This record gives sequence, structure tokens and C-alpha cells, in this order.
Amino acid sequence: MSTRQQTMELIYKLQRFMYGRYGIDELYKFLFKTYIGLIILNLFINNTILTLLELIIVIIMIYRVLSKNINKRKQENIIFIEIKNQILKPFMNIKRNILDKDYIYKKCSKCKRTLKLPIPFERGIKHTKCPNCKKKMTILVLKKQKIEIIK
Repeated sequence: MSTRQQTMELIYKLQRFMYGRYGIDELYKFLFKTYIGLIILNLFINNTILTLLELIIVIIMIYRVLSKNINKRKQENIIFIEIKNQILKPFMNIKRNILDKDYIYKKCSKCKRTLKLPIPFERGIKHTKCPNCKKKMTILVLKKQKIEIIK
């Protein structure tokens, strides 16, 4: 038997074993990244508590991947994603402002809505009004709008 056939047979056996099991999700990926971070940190600190924490995380990861209780694992993942989104929500406008070249994203302090404002032609302090609650806001514009000349 060639090595390719052996490899294919091993993959097939692994697929049959994993059938009906939960597998990898967002929580697993977070635990894996945390585990790798703890390993790197433990290389410098060499602490038994970190080693124990690494072992606990590995056990949880293996338990979640091999679990056949799919509904329970999905609920855990949904709860994790909701908590993650609540933590990262304040930083979304910062990410949008960095990635989007045509608009500025600003949160209204009164109604908590996110406004998508076009970038003005010049830098500096600009004033705008929230269309929802009519509150006046001051915006500091640091980037210039791209002006394309079409011939």
C-alpha cells in the first residue's frame, strides 16, 4: 500500500470518527489563541498556575470538539459571540474610520446612533446635526477627501 493510500485511509477514518460531533467554532478558535498565548507567556514566566490553566483549556477544547451534544455547544458559542460583540462594539467605529476612505463614522452622544458622514473637502473642525435627535455635534476631520479628476 502506498503512502498516499494510507493517508487517504487515515483521513477517511478521521472523517467517520468526527461524524456527528460538534467540531470547531468561534469559541474553540478563541480558546486555541488563548492557549497559544499562555504557552508563549509561560515560556518566559514558567509558572505552574499557567501550566494548569493551559491544561484546563486543552481539556475544554477537546471536550467541545468531540462532543455529540451539538445544541448545547451551539448555545455556548452563541453566548460567547454575544459577549465578544458587546466587548468589541465600542471599537467598531474606530475600525470603520480606518478602513473606509470615503466616510467618517461618529456615534451620537444623545441617541447612541452611528452616523455615516461623508468626508469634507478640507481638514479641521466641522459641525453636523444628528438626523434622528437633531443634536448638534462637532467632528474633527483629519483626512482629506479624495478628489478624482475625470477627463
